[in-house]
Amino acid sequence: MAYDIRLVKLVGGDMVLGKWNAEREVLQDPAVLQTLPTAQGGVQMLLLPFGYPFDTEIEGEIDGRHIIYHYKSVPEELKTKYLEASSNLTLATPGSLDLSGLGGKVTDFGKIIK
Repeated sequence: MAYDIRLVKLVGGDMVLGKWNAEREVLQDPAVLQTLPTAQGGVQMLLLPFGYPFDTEIEGEIDGRHIIYHYKSVPEELKTKYLEASSNLTLATPGSLDLSGLGGKVTDFGKIIK
């Protein structure tokens, strides 16, 4: 199932990532996106459950009337990190699978199982 992952800004100023339910106009399983400055002068992004520190799971929902802005695009890497955090699964990207040990024969699944 493909989710409509949205990055939004709430009326309180929080940047939140979640699964948009257009039918009910709610953002489900919200996670707050925080930026932290690094020693090298850049920023690091941190995804936390919206109710952190009291809620440790990414769950719940935010009514659409509390959203003042929907960002046009969300970087794919951020979507992947969100889905990993909200589902407790690690998602593989096309370039992250090393099949070199198969000698180029991707259909030889017997070598993978051994």
